[in-house]
Amino acid sequence: MRLSTAPIYAGGFLGPFGGAMLISLIPTIASDLDASVALVASAITAYMIPFATLQLVSGTIAERVGGARVVRTGYVVYGLAALACALAPSVGFLIGFRAAMGAANAFLTPILLAALSDAVPAAVLGRSVGTFAAVQVAGLTIAPVLGGALGELSWRIAFAVVAAVSLALALPALTLVSGEGERAERASFRSLANRWIALLSAKAMAGYLGFTAIGFVVVLVADEEFGLGSAASGLVVACYGAGGIVLGRAGGVATDRFGRPETALFGALACAAGVVGLVFAGSVWAFALCYFGIGCASAFVWAGLNTIAVESFPGNRAGAVSAYSAFKFAGVAIAPLIYVPLFDLDTRAPFVLATVFSVVFAVLLTPWFRRYRTVDVPEAAP
Repeated sequence: MRLSTAPIYAGGFLGPFGGAMLISLIPTIASDLDASVALVASAITAYMIPFATLQLVSGTIAERVGGARVVRTGYVVYGLAALACALAPSVGFLIGFRAAMGAANAFLTPILLAALSDAVPAAVLGRSVGTFAAVQVAGLTIAPVLGGALGELSWRIAFAVVAAVSLALALPALTLVSGEGERAERASFRSLANRWIALLSAKAMAGYLGFTAIGFVVVLVADEEFGLGSAASGLVVACYGAGGIVLGRAGGVATDRFGRPETALFGALACAAGVVGLVFAGSVWAFALCYFGIGCASAFVWAGLNTIAVESFPGNRAGAVSAYSAFKFAGVAIAPLIYVPLFDLDTRAPFVLATVFSVVFAVLLTPWFRRYRTVDVPEAAP
């Protein structure tokens, strides 16, 4: 990791960490604010809806007015909203300011990912994007653990820590995101209306439905079939994140060495095989090992696909990345609606459908092989 990109990675860690830390704090917050667990849990939805929706426009706005300006503003809003959560007198205030955190993160995570293409040489872009993905997975994985530990003292401290870090990253010396509107004349919402971005977005949703957003099904199966408690189920779910952390940078190296679509396709087929393994795993150890394998393979998927997103649309790079990211999280939102009814019919049925989505993801990758052979992608107009 280069020193010049460290603030970008720090921001990549902060967004998912601040979003996911609430998971382990829900019972404590419910008790302290005299609210139901279900009502406090709705703060997760309050965070995700503006986060996913605003990414459809956040990147293009950043291209138009300047990435550094947007990111600094995002950090300030994220930090102040986190501080407001720490001081929230009621669950209603908490939910409202969690929504503000989600909205602010829509102007951070995708713009930071797009900024890597300006911050690193093209020869190591895949490696840097893979590292960014690993840092994000680390934020998601560590958040419930560290958030829970801070919650033993006070859940308000957890939000205060996030606020302090976010406001520190807003300092100009630590933002280090270039692009004060250099591409403003070319960046437009119309530039996003093309089949390549549509194809990229469809792959993002299929990938999340296929092997990234199935963690809650893993928890349900661990409880229903293997009788695991919440702590043990949490360890099983953490296997996915552990795999992504371990091989995140390796996925990026493979992306630079073997090619973007090639690496993503390898990872997608391995993920599909791992999801099939979840269908037939007969013991909790086999089940956890399959999920760890999916996490490892996903590092190659997202290193390849994220790099494609970052470098394929130079006319509106941040806009393309943010729109693509919005469809990832649309997959997160849709997954429970699709998989819970199937789980009620048969506990392993969701994994069968997830395998189908994983294969669809692999099929949707094939047009990019031709595009990379025929087009000098980093210099191509969208």
